[in-house]
Amino acid sequence: MAEERVQRRLAAILSADVVGYSRLMGKDEEGTLARLNALRTELLHPKISEYGGRIVKTTGDGTLVEFPSAVDAVNHAIDVQRSLGRRAAEENHDSPIEFRLGINVGDVIIDGDDIFGDGVNVAARIEAIAEPGGISISGTVYDQVRGKLDLPFRDLGEQFLKNIAEPIRVIAISVAAENFEPDGPTATGAIFARPAVAVLPFENMSGDPEQEYFSDGLTEDIITALSLWRSFPVIARNSTFAYKGQSPDIRTVGKDLGARYVIEGSVRKAGNRIRVTAQLINTETGHHVWAERYDRDLADIFDLQDEITARVAATVVPELERAEHKSSTAKQPQNLDAWDCVQRGLAHLLEFTKEGNSKARGMFERAIAIDPENSQGYGGVAYAYMRDIIFGFEISSGTEIRTKCLEYGRRAVELDDHDAMAHVSLGIAYHLNARNDDAFVSFQQAYALNPSNTMAVNGMGMCLINLGRPDEGLPYIERAMQLNPQDPRVYVYFAFMAKAHFTARRYDAAIEMARKAVQRLPDFPDPHMILAASLAHLGDMDEARKEYETAERFQPGFAEPSAWVHTYSNESDNEHYMDGLRKAGWEG
Repeated sequence: MAEERVQRRLAAILSADVVGYSRLMGKDEEGTLARLNALRTELLHPKISEYGGRIVKTTGDGTLVEFPSAVDAVNHAIDVQRSLGRRAAEENHDSPIEFRLGINVGDVIIDGDDIFGDGVNVAARIEAIAEPGGISISGTVYDQVRGKLDLPFRDLGEQFLKNIAEPIRVIAISVAAENFEPDGPTATGAIFARPAVAVLPFENMSGDPEQEYFSDGLTEDIITALSLWRSFPVIARNSTFAYKGQSPDIRTVGKDLGARYVIEGSVRKAGNRIRVTAQLINTETGHHVWAERYDRDLADIFDLQDEITARVAATVVPELERAEHKSSTAKQPQNLDAWDCVQRGLAHLLEFTKEGNSKARGMFERAIAIDPENSQGYGGVAYAYMRDIIFGFEISSGTEIRTKCLEYGRRAVELDDHDAMAHVSLGIAYHLNARNDDAFVSFQQAYALNPSNTMAVNGMGMCLINLGRPDEGLPYIERAMQLNPQDPRVYVYFAFMAKAHFTARRYDAAIEMARKAVQRLPDFPDPHMILAASLAHLGDMDEARKEYETAERFQPGFAEPSAWVHTYSNESDNEHYMDGLRKAGWEG
């Protein structure tokens, strides 16, 4: 008997989901259900029928709808979001019900009244990154509705979506205004849930048209590299290259593209030398946030392009985050959303104090309370727990904290396994639990997702050192520092370089690097312990004891193996470290 052929068809799919549903239910379960059912009966379902749609299924707060065309699906979505906005204004409820909507056109598998396949999965994933009250559409939908609808499209570029193998181009639609302006680089009205950044085409100032490919290629690579961080929406190339050959006002560019930050730069070639300048500008104030100049030999043009791209991406993102820390700090506590809470948490981490770490964890936990699927919030809590351990803020309950750190790190990856920082947080958690092989895998995954992420690069080096391969790990630590020499965590790089040299029995080099770490953060106990052990192995017992006592003063009990956060996998390496500490005064 012939095998039954699988039925397929091309469909326009809309995925809808209630924003913060768990939070709303926790606050008022019966009231939320009543309001949601009323919305479905009085507004949502009638409008689905009005635009020729068919409800495939409803699951809790989610709805999957099939439409006969992309135009019908988008028109329906706009009508629904506007109607919901007007209804919320009339009701004036302190917790209005908002929806995120995602639309995709794709091939689906038919199973009775249900549909399956990547076409459905993509719709669900792009819905998850839509703004509250907003609409996200795939590039396929955009291609079908562009020119047929007057809408303020905002190209978010290619996005890596959970469990989707290839990146998907995503376009956001703002429905805040009743009257839309035409599509194009002058369209306004886009409001991102997070501050966006645009990279304008780098200007070729060489007087050599053949260098145009380098400046354009560099711009495109920087756009791609920034997108890998997933910290900020990055305006796509086709929007920013509309300004090529122009000298636009930065504030106007920001307004036109919906970008709070703009990166612009230039390329100048002279003989076998090339100079690239780049600057980051706040479009709202016109102030320069960051600027850098790169002077290089023009040996291999592609290697040079890769180097500058990585340096710009690794440096710009932390600068963007610092700028947003200040912006979020200026807001009133009652006005904070999940993004603001994460930014405040990151700012508190930079205080390097017990109180600051406690505040940071509190802000990350608040972000999770506002948005239970906020991967950055879970990763932030894991990182704060790591700080509790390495700085001795909560050493008395170290085992419990290590377990919590692992739980939060795993949850961060579950929520967004395409986010490099989620894998970094899990790598840190494995590291704290002395699971060096697992930690290395997590940092490798983070590095594969974003080669410019200095914490991923440093983490790989750290794990290799702990696995007893210091000469393999050292280049990774050096690479992390090269990517962003101004990183406020540079003390960590020096500390791990010191450990690499100590592990390789190069005590003089270990002492040099450890002193550099101490110079940048004197109360970080790790480099003091490396100094103590290195000095002791060299026979300088007086200085070794001083360093050991300094570390103990900053973090009592730090020398005890139960308190270690950098345990070696090889027992011989652990014994080498403990032998140095015993000589320095540890009575273990």
